[in-house]
Amino acid sequence: LSLLVKQKRLAKTAPVPCIVRDAASEILAEDDSLAENMQRIALHPLDQFRAFLALREKGQGDEAIAAAFFVTPQIVKQRLKLASVAPALLEVYADDGMTLEQLMAFTVNPGHARQLQVWDAVKNSWNKEPYAIRRMLTETSVRASDRRAVFVGIDAYEAAGGVVLRDLFQGDDGGWFEDPALLDRLVTEKLQAGAEALASEGWKWIELATDLPYGYSHGLRRLAGDPAPMSDQESASHAELLAEYRALEEEYSGQDECPEEVDARLGQLEMAIEALEQRPLIFDPAEVARAGVFVTLDRDGSLAVDRGYVRPEDEPREETAVQDVDGADAMGQERDVGGSGWQAFVSSGGRTVINSCGQPISADLAEDEEDGGLKPLPERLVMELTAHRTLALREAIGRSPDVALTLLLLKLVTDTFRTSSASGNCLEASVRHVYMTAQAADLKDSVVAKLVDERHAAWEADLPLGDDTALWDYLTVLDQGSRLALLAHCLSFGVNALHEKVNPYGAVISAGGLTRRMAHADLVAHAVDLDMVEAGWEPTVNGYLNRVPKARILEAVRDAKGEGTAQLLDHLKKGEMATEAERLLKGSGWLPEVLRRADLVALDGEEIAEGQGEDAVQPEEVDLPAFLTVDLPGSVASMMAAE
Repeated sequence: LSLLVKQKRLAKTAPVPCIVRDAASEILAEDDSLAENMQRIALHPLDQFRAFLALREKGQGDEAIAAAFFVTPQIVKQRLKLASVAPALLEVYADDGMTLEQLMAFTVNPGHARQLQVWDAVKNSWNKEPYAIRRMLTETSVRASDRRAVFVGIDAYEAAGGVVLRDLFQGDDGGWFEDPALLDRLVTEKLQAGAEALASEGWKWIELATDLPYGYSHGLRRLAGDPAPMSDQESASHAELLAEYRALEEEYSGQDECPEEVDARLGQLEMAIEALEQRPLIFDPAEVARAGVFVTLDRDGSLAVDRGYVRPEDEPREETAVQDVDGADAMGQERDVGGSGWQAFVSSGGRTVINSCGQPISADLAEDEEDGGLKPLPERLVMELTAHRTLALREAIGRSPDVALTLLLLKLVTDTFRTSSASGNCLEASVRHVYMTAQAADLKDSVVAKLVDERHAAWEADLPLGDDTALWDYLTVLDQGSRLALLAHCLSFGVNALHEKVNPYGAVISAGGLTRRMAHADLVAHAVDLDMVEAGWEPTVNGYLNRVPKARILEAVRDAKGEGTAQLLDHLKKGEMATEAERLLKGSGWLPEVLRRADLVALDGEEIAEGQGEDAVQPEEVDLPAFLTVDLPGSVASMMAAE
């Protein structure tokens, strides 16, 4: 009114109709104001939103607001949904900088920063239609109709803290799941739960994957099973459904069209009959024990289970392929190969191994710490440790021409005289330099790395590498000792004693191939008398101790320094324990199983085995941790240790 008077559009003395109402009345002043404006001239949607919001803040519900102003509750919800739009965009709309449809599109994502980012991107673009805005706001989310979302379900997703984006202004097909990472975790957990239920059937392995690649079963033998017979109840139900189906077919066979309800019933009967006739297969228990199952998502978001596949390495066969230095068979997949600590992913004690992306699903490190048991080393750590071992083998073979020649002959004879195409030799005789994809930060500065580099530089300086004719002449006149030394050096770069991830689909290397590789590596290590302690490897915090459970740290200290010293560390936190263990293990000669020689095993009454520490067989004298000896004279510390 003041503005109208100022603009001289209303006289100061003009009468203004007012409503006088009791202060205790249930009708709010905002109700009267909003009704007056809406009944004379329709309010601007933004003003309507602000009025509805004021009523909501005073405690009125959507139904009450809708009834008071003769609109549907959906209209009220839509207007109130505008509260999720950034205030800056509301101002743009108020100044006619965007249409109502564009403004409504922004309500699909409540993030104001993202809304402003999208508006900045489209405001000067030719393509700023509401559907384009809506697509940009939901491009990092997952449609509720996606099979992953259908598999998990909206209720489970929201119960886990997920947010579902909804569009109240048009059909959104169930909305969008805002957190793809959370959704993927829930999918994996639900797939794992389904796999654990299947494990009771006795399968050797179960492979989980949201998507299985084309040809995932290539190279695997499919089991032939027999359909399970129907139970008496199932047979009776099948007969009843079939009789009803045939009766309806016969009744309406002479008509051009069936009534809709009859057609719908026939469809239901067909589905029920088909479900009963699709019998699960029964397999030979002996075959089940060596076979596995693929578990994935079907197109409609349901659980898809494909049972009965046998991998080549699990087929029954005579285990005579590779013998280790003690004559023990190294082909057995369930054996700890060569004492290296590596073991193929197979069941132990009849327990089904559940894999995801080829890797076993196991408890996290926190659970490992709680139960105190010795868990397998993390695969990444095994890969780094075997990189140390591979480089040490290369250095040793490079100075052992006789062993290099034997190794080369082993490879050539195997390739020439064996009809099997199985891979897994520890020598790539091309010779192809095998790159170590997983390696510790200190590998390049290790003792053996420097020795290999120095030897390589010396040969490189002597060889006429730019001219093949000159190189031929140079090699021809070399004495036999130098030729063998050069052969050994070049051959050493093909040594591959690396642990790698086993590919469940047979690519790269199989479990059996990895078993053979590690067994060959043990043969070579024995031949060159490999000693990883002399090669310079020591257990450090970053290289080993901080990456294994506390039980593994205590085991190392116990092996090297005795039970008494290990007990003094038992109460420490993980970081403190690792630091103390590094100090105690320094110079002890202790090695993890992965780096120990297979042929050096401590027997009763014999000398200590390689890698078990220099002090393990001595009369126990407790080596005190640093926190117990700080600022103490040496005699006092010795007395405490003796006690």
